[in-house]
Amino acid sequence: MKLKSYLAGFLFLFVACAQVHGQSYGLGFAGHNVVQDKRTSLDLSQEPICFDQSFELSFDLSFMEGYTDYFGYVFRIIDQENRNIDLVYDMRFLENKHFKLIIGDKVSDITFDIAINELYRNWHKIRIRFDQDGQKLQLSTGGKTYTQILKLKNDCYKVLFGANGFKDFKVKDVPPMKIRDVKILKGNKLNFHWPLNERTGLYGAEKIQSRDAIVSNPIWIKKMHHDWSLVKNLVVEGAASVAFNAEKEALYLVSEDSLAIYSVGTQQLSYLAYQSGKQSLLSGNQSLYDTNTGKLFNFYMDQQLVAGFDFKSRSWDRKYVSPAVITNFWHPNKFYSAIDSSFYMIGGYGQYQYKNEVTRYHFPDNTWKVIPTSGEYMPRYLAALGAVKNGAYLLGGYGSTTGEQILNPKNTYELSFYDAKLRQFKKLFELEPKAEDFAFANSMVINPDSDSYYALTFSNHRYNSTLQLIAGSLKSPAYKYVGNTIPYAFHDIHSFADLYYCPRSKKFVAVTLFHDEQHKRTAVKIYTLSGPPEEFSDATQKILSPAAITYIVVFGLAALLLVALMYIQKKRSKSQVALVVEKMEEHIGRQVQPGIKNAIMLFGDLQVFDKEGNDITRNLSPLIRELFLVVLLYTIKWERGISTEKLTEILWFDKSVDSARNNRSVNIAKLKVILEKMDLCQISKETGYWKIIFDEHAVKIDYSEYLRIVNDKGRIDRRKVDDLTALVHRGSFLSNVEYEWLDAFKSEISNEIIDTYLHYAATIRIEEDAELLVKLANYVFYFDPVNEEATVVQCRALVHLGKHSLAKAKFETFSKEYKVIYGEEFGQRFNDILESKN
Repeated sequence: MKLKSYLAGFLFLFVACAQVHGQSYGLGFAGHNVVQDKRTSLDLSQEPICFDQSFELSFDLSFMEGYTDYFGYVFRIIDQENRNIDLVYDMRFLENKHFKLIIGDKVSDITFDIAINELYRNWHKIRIRFDQDGQKLQLSTGGKTYTQILKLKNDCYKVLFGANGFKDFKVKDVPPMKIRDVKILKGNKLNFHWPLNERTGLYGAEKIQSRDAIVSNPIWIKKMHHDWSLVKNLVVEGAASVAFNAEKEALYLVSEDSLAIYSVGTQQLSYLAYQSGKQSLLSGNQSLYDTNTGKLFNFYMDQQLVAGFDFKSRSWDRKYVSPAVITNFWHPNKFYSAIDSSFYMIGGYGQYQYKNEVTRYHFPDNTWKVIPTSGEYMPRYLAALGAVKNGAYLLGGYGSTTGEQILNPKNTYELSFYDAKLRQFKKLFELEPKAEDFAFANSMVINPDSDSYYALTFSNHRYNSTLQLIAGSLKSPAYKYVGNTIPYAFHDIHSFADLYYCPRSKKFVAVTLFHDEQHKRTAVKIYTLSGPPEEFSDATQKILSPAAITYIVVFGLAALLLVALMYIQKKRSKSQVALVVEKMEEHIGRQVQPGIKNAIMLFGDLQVFDKEGNDITRNLSPLIRELFLVVLLYTIKWERGISTEKLTEILWFDKSVDSARNNRSVNIAKLKVILEKMDLCQISKETGYWKIIFDEHAVKIDYSEYLRIVNDKGRIDRRKVDDLTALVHRGSFLSNVEYEWLDAFKSEISNEIIDTYLHYAATIRIEEDAELLVKLANYVFYFDPVNEEATVVQCRALVHLGKHSLAKAKFETFSKEYKVIYGEEFGQRFNDILESKN
């Protein structure tokens, strides 16, 4: 029977994976949510694609959910007569014709719509046929065909999706969309096929003629289904706990002074400061969101405390009792049962004892009770629980048969079911670990329709552990690893991990908490993974396709040509060189950027250039990079620099005094060598504080320029606003770097940028420059997509420009996102903000 069970399980996993993984590919396009240089482009035609008869272009299209702006080019096709044929999506149109086919500078007869919710949830096949015999274009989708009479001939075409930088046809407006399975048929024969099923790289393999496409700033869908993405890294006060609202896809972080809310859909983090005062959370507390009542609760079993949070008053209805002894219930499992309107906690650890008690809090009469149970359930903690209608599944854990920590504790891998109605445990089967022993994050995700589950495992026998997602069956012991790993510092009672699932956006959410008792704060990391997850693989993508190698050779030759041109520039006139450069730009499809020397760029990705103009960023190892940044930012921000004690606390808090001193000396010496490559820039401790000493005239640092602008709001003018925009359009501050100490800098910079733009906007009368006000509001939205003041400014300006429908659409999008983040309606109507005074 055991063999049959395993075979059934493996068959189940094979079939399930075959059904879902075939859909997890495509290319995602970054649009208005990022700056122009970071938007995605797909070029199918490094060399134009030529046809001597009718042909058809087809592709699958979907939209990425959770963005405020859906506007831009799906594709742009350009013939040899420089005639453009564009498919554009414009969210402004209210007559349900959001897709427009543009020919030249006119809207064609081909307009149609696909419901936005359908665009989020499903792929939609779009076909456009260039019918040379009938001299017409035909676009087909959703069972309907639309026709436009158009003069066509045998021709060659550029085929571009999303953003592009091609000659006079450059566009940067891109809707946040997904594309896959791009095909071109000549007659009825398939000539080209780009599946776009890569996980990494800057090309999309073409399967028939090896005409690989070039991609810029790709968001590979397969990667999103395999690699966890760290979406938030923050620190909150006190012994925080976490809960999840699956309906709103919102993660609640309960801290001492505020409730942090992370919206998975909008990727925004907001805070609700407690009006009820400080909530002195005790270590080991747990939180739970009840979807039945729409309420958030915080529990502490040792004090039999159940505190409810009111989102409207932003208050807790109960406080902790102080002083308190350490909890007896670390890492218990929990769930809410609608059967008896109760909250259940199972197992846990405390005072050298593993628990298997089932404790119930009954909401109707506010009573706690230890529930007598039948069936066997070994005392344990570090198990995973997944709630269903009649009870909960419990998987694995660490404990002992007696409950005593000193009597042979071990990992267990049994899957059991607790029936809340019968008050009974039933063991279903036991997993077999494939490598080292492992325990589980607190929750698992149950899919009752397919009798399957997902859970996060980790080794509980080492500090530098990793979380690994597994997919398994509720009917058999078979399971498999899916997705890649997440770093997890496991320090027993100080660490906590949990797993959730977003049913609308089909994303998994993993959360890790690490409580720092000394500083009374909790480090929180939030990760997301698109579902269904790809099977775990260490294998990398194919290194290079033949076509990609060709492109690298071409670009390499182009780079050599550029070096030659720099030499020629000294010998020839500027006009001659400009002509050659222009031709080279046409060949390699990008602008030649002027050299940057002796500079440190902190907006966008970190870049450091030496006195010769060489990019020396790669010389900074991870530790030296952090050392360099912390000293530099403390120097520029507060001028005096950073003390040795503070530097040690940030970088070597886990080292002894001697070890920290040795590490500091070695790494500062290495940093000095690197900075010697720059003119007039060095690290020093002459004042008693570590500082980066630099000459402001010789060393260009964009953060210094930024501070000069925002610290002088009283004299802000159009030139300074333009200078600020030029800085921040490289990207957000240190976008490729994540440190806990850096979060305060990033938050302050975002707020300062918003304040500066809004301060300047307040000095402009709408009659003077309404278009500039629209731009200023858009700049604010880069940093705060639901900024109330910017929304008001933009809506009024758009109405003044006669763009009433666009203003209304912007306001409706804002109101929708406001409700998602804050859980309540925005307090004003569209007409209210137009009529209110400035």
